[in-house]
Amino acid sequence: MNQQHQNERTRIREAMDRLLTGQATTSNGSLTVVALAAEAGVHRMALLKRHADLKNEFYERVRRETQQVPESEKRLRETITKLKKTIANQRAEIEDLHHQVTRLALAGAVLTQELKGQADPEPASDNVIPFSRLTT
Repeated sequence: MNQQHQNERTRIREAMDRLLTGQATTSNGSLTVVALAAEAGVHRMALLKRHADLKNEFYERVRRETQQVPESEKRLRETITKLKKTIANQRAEIEDLHHQVTRLALAGAVLTQELKGQADPEPASDNVIPFSRLTT
């Protein structure tokens, strides 16, 4: 591990401490990765790619020390809830469509059977076939 990498890790850990104690100096003080990166003076992608372990450590400390759920986790949980509702609605719609298909197939079979049971009427002309009247 080179010196620059080690310096970044040190700055990130110091920034964690400042954010968790509410003493942010260069960020808005929110308990997010964006604020942590700003507070540490590192690019957010560096924090997410090179120092993913520190990002996870930060979120674990947020949970443990502040008894809060990180904002990103809240958003993910909301998205999961919306997706579960969407899936439930789609399943209900698919079930309804299956029932409709079954009913239509049965209706088609009944109509086909009724047509086969009737005597074939003579066509009125070469290209016209009259419909038989249904009795109700």
